[in-house]
Amino acid sequence: MAQNMIRVINDEIKHRNAEISSINKHIYHNPELAYEEHKAHDAFVSTLQSLGFTVTPHAYGLETAFSADVGSGGRLIVFNAEYDALPGIGHACGHNLIASSSFAAFLGLAAALKSSGQPGRVRLLGTPAEEGGGGKLQLIAAGAYQGASASLMVHPGPSQGLPPPIRGVAFVRMLANVKMRVHFTGREAHAAIAPWDGVNALDAVCLSYNAISMLRQQIRPYERIHGVFRSAGHRPNVTPADCEVEYYMRSATRAGAQALWERVKKCFEGAALATGCEMRVEPLNSYADVRPSRALCEEYVQAMPQGTVGFDEPADILAGSTDMGDVCYECPGFHGVFGIATQEGQSNHTKGFTAAGGTQDAFERALECGRGMAAVGWKVVSDDGFADRVQKEWQEDMKLAAEGK
Repeated sequence: MAQNMIRVINDEIKHRNAEISSINKHIYHNPELAYEEHKAHDAFVSTLQSLGFTVTPHAYGLETAFSADVGSGGRLIVFNAEYDALPGIGHACGHNLIASSSFAAFLGLAAALKSSGQPGRVRLLGTPAEEGGGGKLQLIAAGAYQGASASLMVHPGPSQGLPPPIRGVAFVRMLANVKMRVHFTGREAHAAIAPWDGVNALDAVCLSYNAISMLRQQIRPYERIHGVFRSAGHRPNVTPADCEVEYYMRSATRAGAQALWERVKKCFEGAALATGCEMRVEPLNSYADVRPSRALCEEYVQAMPQGTVGFDEPADILAGSTDMGDVCYECPGFHGVFGIATQEGQSNHTKGFTAAGGTQDAFERALECGRGMAAVGWKVVSDDGFADRVQKEWQEDMKLAAEGK
């Protein structure tokens, strides 16, 4: 039956090429920022309804999330469709392709379940605001992944560095990311008439910046610290009294990122003490590390055209952070990467990557990944032994995560 269902999956995705392509182009040409993805949401809802699916718009209390569910009984597979863009540079992280691949996977697996009569459920979940907004964190809190046996998605990256015929990587670890906004409060004064009356919050910002720059010499090679000044005063002749910075601290695990933040926080505390400023910390949406399921990744490699997907090389193909990491703490997760051709090696979050993400070749690669994910989803819903292995491996990995490993 397995090979028959793979044919059903592939035939359905081929049959629905026009609908998937329409969604891809609509999202690409109408970039929307986090929690503002109304056009993408509406396009998905109307397309799914036109295909006969039952859809919940504005799902789980999020205005731009949706959920489409098919099947009954058995195990639940969740495919994540991201569609938010970046300010000024559009879909520079290829979320139109992520949405297309998950849409394809959903259609393929839904067709397999219908054709086979196999118990099982598949959900296409519209997940807004990955780019810093933590949309999946809110979906987790609302129960969107409750009871899921696996959650899958793929992410595009630059194809440079992938030796042909390799054009994707299955087992991709991504960094945990603790995000903080720090407010320094001093006292205003006329910078020429009475500078001695002022307490300079910009001095605290600059001291902390330099302290963190020095700290970077003493952190692990895979760790990252980066930040920006959100506000740094208004006029040169007024001592800045209210300044604000935003920083990201990344490490291999959630526990490691939190430990790195504790070191960075001392830089802020020291700067506040030295300048006489008050300091207030505002936590932002922090992301856990991506902990992919080895079993799901191995099956994905087998499901893709032979020799086109590596298991875990190169390990740093997409060394950022994502709220899919938090999903991996809720259920077994898969977050593979596929390469698209960019000019001059431009990577994610650049205008060059935006251009590459709108090509037909990039879309075809997304469809290929959708076929592979649907095949993995079918394996989970139909093979009890494989599903048990996935679950047991995930439970063991969660024990390691609890130990900070």
